[in-house]
Amino acid sequence: MNTLMHICCAPCANQPIAQLREEGTSVTGFWFNPNIHPYTEYQARKRTLEDYSREAGMKLIIGGTYDLRPFITAVAGNIDGRCSYCYRVRMEETAKYAAENGFDSFTTSLLISPYQNHEGIAAAAREAGERYGVTFLYRDFRPLFQAGQEFAREHGFYMQKYCGCIFSEEDRYMAAKRKKKSRPQ
Repeated sequence: MNTLMHICCAPCANQPIAQLREEGTSVTGFWFNPNIHPYTEYQARKRTLEDYSREAGMKLIIGGTYDLRPFITAVAGNIDGRCSYCYRVRMEETAKYAAENGFDSFTTSLLISPYQNHEGIAAAAREAGERYGVTFLYRDFRPLFQAGQEFAREHGFYMQKYCGCIFSEEDRYMAAKRKKKSRPQ
């Protein structure tokens, strides 16, 4: 089976890639992440993935470009609902590319994160697969999360502190600020 894997970052992708390869699946990476901001964050994650792809001997396709304005415009009316849009747009582009380029199926490294809406990701991927006539290869990669993080640390990967969008960075910052305020003086 020839699968296109949407990849959000190398720390999340390394173990799903290894598992699929162990199953005999050929994996091609697909970087499409218009949600990741600021530009320096986008570049750091992309560069780390490019380095890992070479190390792992995996073909990597770079889809899209850094596009702050279209992402912000798309989510501005519903910032709290941004994750649904984010899953949908990334799964749409992955399914479309997979269908147009002869892949048997597609999947995503997002399915490893215990911090993401697993069911929302899978639903968006299934819908995109149906729309483009390509199979969504579902796997619950969450049990591999810790091993993926350890692998990333051992290999010196850049490891981000938030999911990618500028609003998640704001959430992380505000949570840390609240935590600091609530500590006894």
